[in-house]
Amino acid sequence: MEKNDYIPLFESKAAKWRGVYCFYAISMAVSISLICIHRVIHFPHQHGLTRWTWIGISMAELWFIIYWIITQFVRYRAVSRYTFKDRLSRRYEDDLPRVDIFVCTADPQLEPPLMVADTVLSVMAYDYPPEKLSVYLSDDGCSDMVFYALYEASKFSRVWLPFCKSFNVELRAPKAYFSAVKQVPSDDPTFAKEWREVKKLYNEMEAQITDIMKLGRVPDHLRKHHKGLREWELGVSRSNHHTILQVLIDRRGTKEVDIEGKPLPMLVYLAREKRPGYPHNFKAGSMNALIRVSSTISNGPIILNLDCDHNSNNSQSVREALCFFMDDEQGHDIAYVQYSQCFDNITRNDLYGSSLRVPNEVELLALDAHGGPLYIGSCCFHRRNALTGKKYKKGSLINWKQVNEIQEPERENLLEEIAKFANCSYEENSSWGKEMGLKYGCPVEDVVTGLSIKCKGWRSVHFNPGRKGFMGVAPVTLLSTLIQHTRWSEGNFQIFLSKYCPLIYGHGKIPIQLQISYLCYNLWGANCLATLYYVTIPTFCLLKGINLFPQLSSNWILPYAYVLLAKYTYSLGEFLRCGGTLKGWYNDQRMWLYNRVTSYLFGFCQTIMRYLGFAKLDFAITGKNVDGDVIKRFEQEIMEFGEASSMFTILATIALFNLLTSISIARSIIIKKPATDLDSCALQIILNGVVIIINLPLFEALFLRKDQGCMPTSVTCQSIILAVLAYMLGY
Repeated sequence: MEKNDYIPLFESKAAKWRGVYCFYAISMAVSISLICIHRVIHFPHQHGLTRWTWIGISMAELWFIIYWIITQFVRYRAVSRYTFKDRLSRRYEDDLPRVDIFVCTADPQLEPPLMVADTVLSVMAYDYPPEKLSVYLSDDGCSDMVFYALYEASKFSRVWLPFCKSFNVELRAPKAYFSAVKQVPSDDPTFAKEWREVKKLYNEMEAQITDIMKLGRVPDHLRKHHKGLREWELGVSRSNHHTILQVLIDRRGTKEVDIEGKPLPMLVYLAREKRPGYPHNFKAGSMNALIRVSSTISNGPIILNLDCDHNSNNSQSVREALCFFMDDEQGHDIAYVQYSQCFDNITRNDLYGSSLRVPNEVELLALDAHGGPLYIGSCCFHRRNALTGKKYKKGSLINWKQVNEIQEPERENLLEEIAKFANCSYEENSSWGKEMGLKYGCPVEDVVTGLSIKCKGWRSVHFNPGRKGFMGVAPVTLLSTLIQHTRWSEGNFQIFLSKYCPLIYGHGKIPIQLQISYLCYNLWGANCLATLYYVTIPTFCLLKGINLFPQLSSNWILPYAYVLLAKYTYSLGEFLRCGGTLKGWYNDQRMWLYNRVTSYLFGFCQTIMRYLGFAKLDFAITGKNVDGDVIKRFEQEIMEFGEASSMFTILATIALFNLLTSISIARSIIIKKPATDLDSCALQIILNGVVIIINLPLFEALFLRKDQGCMPTSVTCQSIILAVLAYMLGY
């Protein structure tokens, strides 16, 4: 193609509001500098507790300043991407590449098989040539119930896919569609008839899968339905089994068509081999096995990987992603296209801050401007060559027509050989997990893998279309949310302490702005100590009459007041601009505090313990299968504290200690015998009040609620004892 004939398949636009941000950042920097000056020139001369608490608060503020500077690298510049699918169709419709879709599941109890089946059906129904789609399910739990659910989905797909395409259904996950369209429109008799028939078939499939879940296994009379179910007759257990590889829909078969006679996407089930004594490397190992197996079966040059709880919400997602990969001038060095992770079960005010509005709408756009967003483990389209470790060479091009001329091998005689690629001994003395595929040895293998890919010359892009590409299931309990953040913070902090630290591993390979931007996430865990200090020690000092901030009548109060007001005003404005609500922002601030004093603390300590040899790498799966009463409270935006946890003990102790201190100060004011100088300690009193206001739902769970989601009695008693002891120590 001549250069003059080049028409881009996507465009990039600079984000708005940059002027407002620059004013905010500069004014904050000036105020922070004045705070530093105040800390130095007012350093206490007397020895003892006053000096040590002053040193502690100064160190905490110094850390906040350093971290604030780091976060500005993921905010000061941002780009938004827009695609032109019509141009893609005009130029490449006959040369569209094969696409392999990987769906990963690990536990049928935490990740219900019906949910897995819905996700698989949603991606099988993409608006894309079905003969070029191959869907692989990796079942790391090796469950016959998951296999049976996939088998039922394969049968239902013969009806579901033509229904979606005939009536232009956009919600292509059946459960999501029938939940949204509960009554069939009466103005189209043809549509109404087919809707009822498809709904009836889906209800039957749902009932079948639900029944075997209640039973806990696939009954014998159903095992005859597919030869693959016989694999579980050989004494299979979750952690000790051979490789199970089955092709449920083989598009080369004469009968593998839908009810309209049109071809179906290929559908493959894989449970990689697991044996005692062999590390299985969690999701990274699962993905690497899928990469090897698919390379022989379908070998699509583009790979989409999804968690089993993230179904397709946009039938055009494949075409939109290809607009980036297939652009003649801008697409050759793009390794992956990362979609935002969105959730369809978020409450209006996002009770647990799961939507990550600001990271999705602001931070990932800024990372994109520096060389590409993080790979976040799901909702991501990859170039196979980049994912398998190939370095990008400047000027190298790809001929998409030539790629499509590669013939797929006959599979019937190859499945047994291909299964060996998923054996637990296959990776011994190989580069898998090191130079090839996803990296091993880190709870956030996705982040370190994305960093490694960029260090090989590739870049990535972030895409957040108007109609979200994928919809997942967010945690519906506080404990699940905190556990999820523990894993994220632990994994990211491990990256910082490892050879993959962006400042070392990325030196000379990726832009310095991108290196520092990665630190924003790598240092999540390190925020715990400074935050813990800030929500406990100033309150403790109130009881001792030690002032840590300027007097209310002093001019030095101004920079502190400005930082406080500007930070929260800008944060609120940013949150509202990203589609949030005022109460949602309040909930987000609470989760910011809760994560820092529990999840980040646990992640930080576990990382240190691991490096000292006292802890082993573990991977916690966030459960998606919860009790109906829990769901009801979640929908009513009532926080869930039903389980006893050391995390809840920490939260309740901090909240109660601040409450006791506040009551003590209020009492002293009422009887007109204040134990503290209110003018000197005004900021500490405000900080104390903020902590109390943030914890109002926690106090309700401690003392007012009687439902099953209230604070467990054991946690309440422990927290009261610890808070009273802390209060007596300070008093």
